[in-house]
Amino acid sequence: MRRLEGTIVLTTWRQFCKLSPPSLNHIHMHAIPFSDRNPTPQNNIVSWNKMIAGYVRNGQMRVAHNLFDEMPVKDQVSWNTILSGLHNTKDPDGVNRCFLQMRRDGFRPNEYTISIVLRAFLGTVLNVLVPQIHALAILSALNSTVFVGSALMKGYANVGDGVAMARVFDEISAKDVSSWNALISSYMELGCMHDAQRVFGGMPERNVVSWTSLVNGYIRNGRVNKARSVFNKMSAKNVVSWTVMISGYVKNQKFVDALELFLLMLKSGTLPNQFTFSSVLDASAGCSSLIFGQQVHSRILKSGIPEDVTLSTSLVDMYAKCGDIAAAFCIFGSMPKKNLISWNSIIGGYARHGFATRALEEFERMTNCGVRPDAVTFTNVLSACAHGGMIEEGKSLFNTMKSKFGMEPQVEHYACMVDLYGKAGELEEAEKLIHGMPFQPDVVIWCALLGACGLHSSLELGEFAAEELDKLESDHAAIYSTLSRIHGERGVWNSVLKLRKTMKEKGVQKQNAGSWVESARVIR
Repeated sequence: MRRLEGTIVLTTWRQFCKLSPPSLNHIHMHAIPFSDRNPTPQNNIVSWNKMIAGYVRNGQMRVAHNLFDEMPVKDQVSWNTILSGLHNTKDPDGVNRCFLQMRRDGFRPNEYTISIVLRAFLGTVLNVLVPQIHALAILSALNSTVFVGSALMKGYANVGDGVAMARVFDEISAKDVSSWNALISSYMELGCMHDAQRVFGGMPERNVVSWTSLVNGYIRNGRVNKARSVFNKMSAKNVVSWTVMISGYVKNQKFVDALELFLLMLKSGTLPNQFTFSSVLDASAGCSSLIFGQQVHSRILKSGIPEDVTLSTSLVDMYAKCGDIAAAFCIFGSMPKKNLISWNSIIGGYARHGFATRALEEFERMTNCGVRPDAVTFTNVLSACAHGGMIEEGKSLFNTMKSKFGMEPQVEHYACMVDLYGKAGELEEAEKLIHGMPFQPDVVIWCALLGACGLHSSLELGEFAAEELDKLESDHAAIYSTLSRIHGERGVWNSVLKLRKTMKEKGVQKQNAGSWVESARVIR
């Protein structure tokens, strides 16, 4: 870096973006004095914009925003850069406030501005502003461009307005293949598969993205077999196409199909990327195939693909779910960056393997690192407490959800607490908790209670739980088997004979040994 008459000259923009945060701070320190001397030239604005972009790329939004506020003169690039940063950090409210301030300051949005704002609002309460953004695009004569039109179609699909979405498509003056692809994706998001197929059939030209959009749309709508049928018809497939189909199988819990398709992908000569490997590791975890997962891990190392946080988390999850918790923790410990999903994977792994104390230790480490737990985190730690018989710790964590983290316990958290109380023999506390729930108990709740009654031979409460399960048309084999065992342990043999007779009349087969937790998952 060197100074030239009030301007910081950067060696190259690419090198600048790779600078570490301390280096960026050094540049910032030297930039402010020079901007104070000569704040108005256009080349000075370029330097400010580059510094802001560097901070944004390094995830230092607070510093970027402070620098943005200090700018003596801003241009369109300045506003778009900070809007993009706010969108990347999933701050739709911040995008909205910044966009409003931009308009108040007299700046007109361009295509990129409209696209950023629309993408930031998708899936949030702010998506109701899509029609207003559309109106602004019309006033700015931007609605007829492909870039803005595609973003608007996605926006209207997100709010469920298919009529307005089709009208936006008609407004595009020069439609290219990307605008047709956006229309297909938008129809699929609305669940209008017939319309999407019709549009696909009427396209003047198609590319691999067109085919992949159709495949992905069918997967999103639960039509995985139809998606595979379309996938098989593709004359040219790229890594994205293969990954979408593999991921679709994983999402629909067809793990073996995902692994078989991955092998076909390798035979085709298409090289997998980190997203492909992540999906395949999830498939390996889903069918508990440790050997396949280890082979995939070996291939990742040989391919030279950098293990980012997503890929590393998939490795942790795979090893944890396949029984090698030591390998899972080894990979977790070597991760330079960890996100919430990473922490949930290792905590859940320890919980499943019965290491309750280790699960709680990792939970404490996570919160001490400033990572905020979510509903999955609490399900994992409460489950760990239930397996480990840690009643007081479980109670404390359950109460902490609302008092410390402002989270309302959901049905799965109540189920964990019922399981915790039940295994400890505190059936009255479990029943009291169920009656105090803010919503109706589901199958998992009653299964947990009935399982506890079977464990402690509580006949009256067990029959009550069985009645509630019967109303929900649950697994009759599991219900009758547990009740029969309770009656037998209490010596009420007449009731045992009656239950077996009822099972025979209803054609209910005797249940093999299993877990109530697994039964509840199947029922759900």
